[in-house]
Amino acid sequence: MTVFRFNTVTPHPLLSPYVAKIWVFESTGRLPPQERKLIVPNANLKLTLTCRNGIAACVGTKASFLQRENELTLTGLIDMPVTLDPYEDAQTGTIIIEFNPLGAYRFFYLRYTEVQNEITDLVDLVGNQVVTLRSQLTETENLTLKLELLQNFLIRQLEKYPADPIYDHCIHRIMATNGLITVARLEKDTGYSARWLHRKFSEHLGTGPKNLAEIVRFKQFYQAYSTGAPSQNLKQHIYQYYHDQSHFLRAFKRFTGTTPTQLQSSVNELSTRNFTS
Repeated sequence: MTVFRFNTVTPHPLLSPYVAKIWVFESTGRLPPQERKLIVPNANLKLTLTCRNGIAACVGTKASFLQRENELTLTGLIDMPVTLDPYEDAQTGTIIIEFNPLGAYRFFYLRYTEVQNEITDLVDLVGNQVVTLRSQLTETENLTLKLELLQNFLIRQLEKYPADPIYDHCIHRIMATNGLITVARLEKDTGYSARWLHRKFSEHLGTGPKNLAEIVRFKQFYQAYSTGAPSQNLKQHIYQYYHDQSHFLRAFKRFTGTTPTQLQSSVNELSTRNFTS
């Protein structure tokens, strides 16, 4: 039987406004073939270091992406289901740093639309400074030191890129309303047009405010669903966040690739931990 371990790490205080969570994932091997290896979008971008073994991931219907041992990747904003499993059926160790929607643009100057729904080697995105970092990470077996190297790298990156107050305000509003705020309301709040806001979000996140709000809204339901909330509570979630049942089912199929009934019997710790702070 495959055993998972999820160890959370407290981010450095300078990183905590932008980093949703840091965690270390360890596994004794692959999941059994009959179990779903599903990761549902949670609105975070991810920096991933494979310390031992590798990870095979599939975003939506795209070809599988293989991250080999000691590689460092950035996963852009995901708005479709992801499946993943250890590359080999062997001991696996992975460090994941998740940036909240306020976060990634403060660390990396990128075309975020180009990394949406993509997993990309960080060397290809950032360049030589990551080559040096990756060498340092490979040379040490000490997990605590690996985490220290990664966080120190991000602190240095943070000093390079200033905050964008309009974008940050919109992100705070989307999060505070659990994704229920409309783009029209954001237009009134900021005085900027929907087109301007969409361009700003695309620059910093890779997608528009409407799409982000839809991901955040679904996250509220899926957090309850994946932890076995009573059916009556789930129904309240549906009608709090969606116009009707068909609206909800479209969102569920979009973000999980299946229906609630089909998924219910195969939800496992791999998918529920994705939503644990």
